[in-house]
Amino acid sequence: MGAKYRGSIHDFPGFDPNQDAEALYTAMKGFGSDKEAILDIITSRSNRQRQEICQSYKSLYGKDLIADLNELDMLDIREIFRTKYEKSLYSMIKNDTSGEYKKSLLKLCGGDDDAAGQFFPEAAQVAYQMWELSAVARVELKGTVRPANDFNPDADAKALRKAMKGLGTDEDTIIDIITHRSNAQRQQIRQTFKSHFGRDLMSDLKSEISGDLARLILGLMMPPAHYDAKQLKKAMEVQLAPEGLVSAGADYHKSLEDALSSDTSGHFRRILISLATGNREEGGENLDQAREDAQEIADTPSGDKTSLETRFMTILCTRSYPHLRRVFQEFIKMTNYDVEHTIKKEMSGDVRDAFVAIVQSVKNKPLFFADKLYKSMKGAGTDEKTLTRIMVSRSEIDLLNIRREFIEKYDKSLHQAIEGDTSGDFLKALLALCGGED
Repeated sequence: MGAKYRGSIHDFPGFDPNQDAEALYTAMKGFGSDKEAILDIITSRSNRQRQEICQSYKSLYGKDLIADLNELDMLDIREIFRTKYEKSLYSMIKNDTSGEYKKSLLKLCGGDDDAAGQFFPEAAQVAYQMWELSAVARVELKGTVRPANDFNPDADAKALRKAMKGLGTDEDTIIDIITHRSNAQRQQIRQTFKSHFGRDLMSDLKSEISGDLARLILGLMMPPAHYDAKQLKKAMEVQLAPEGLVSAGADYHKSLEDALSSDTSGHFRRILISLATGNREEGGENLDQAREDAQEIADTPSGDKTSLETRFMTILCTRSYPHLRRVFQEFIKMTNYDVEHTIKKEMSGDVRDAFVAIVQSVKNKPLFFADKLYKSMKGAGTDEKTLTRIMVSRSEIDLLNIRREFIEKYDKSLHQAIEGDTSGDFLKALLALCGGED
């Protein structure tokens, strides 16, 4: 039998909000997190005391406690709570909190493990239903940048030349033209600029604008595959990520594979090379094969990390997205665990991060990028490079979908987040790409 959970209606004796805030911060920082300590504090304080802890956390660290809790593996925390108290974390929050704080915590929790389900712990059923939704959803992807109507490359080329000619630079004109044309139209402008003035538009832009604005505008002017390849080259100088590998690999196939081989090692290198070579299958799902793939992963001996990584790589890097969604559902049936939970629990380092990125992309790619955008603007300082890369690369693909996922998860719009975290001409250009307020 689990421990008896006693509702936290009454104030906790000897309560010190600063001490609790410090304990929560310590429990969440660094590698991993002390989920038991987090649960003990959250469940044993009254609603009033929890809200005081949130205020103290903000005062001490300049960070939002709810947002930091959102970074944790919530399914794992729910399972710990369910096992310890034989009731769901969701029901505790529902019964013992109120107001906007209650609303935020329920959304963070994500599901009620006391609800009738096929599996135990019931969190597995929630995960299964999420994959079912992902499998059957037919979402139309929409970018925020579309081809301009009545497009006139001659007029645009002349306007850009005028904006950069003589003393001073008309940044507003540059931003207005570049952010409101499709990439194909920008390439036409570039050719027209060359034929009219005998000058290279990219070189002129580099000499007239600088900093974050230059990084954004010059990125928009590149063909997508060239931009991806350049971002990968920069990433290999710092830290690699699996996003964008296929499109860049198509453009610089041999040199990219060589670079990956020399700059990475082990399973991480094999994962990236597999993604870069573009060998992912196309087509729909095969239910019998999905069961076999799920069984292949589930049957890995406990503690055999190398074998687990090899089996995951074989399946995650080659199977089609529709097929993988079914594999992950079958995996839940067999193990009672979501595949992302298993990866985070059994793996570490770059291999774990690469596999998690693939799984999250398969589940909901716009949400994956919404999370990346949120993290680029979260807390003190801004990761302008990540912010720029995603806004540029997704603007014609699914940035409108990303906007919707962003406001759904974080209760504020992407437009608001950009306004609060950037300034000047860089802000103007980002908001133009964003395409509107939700």
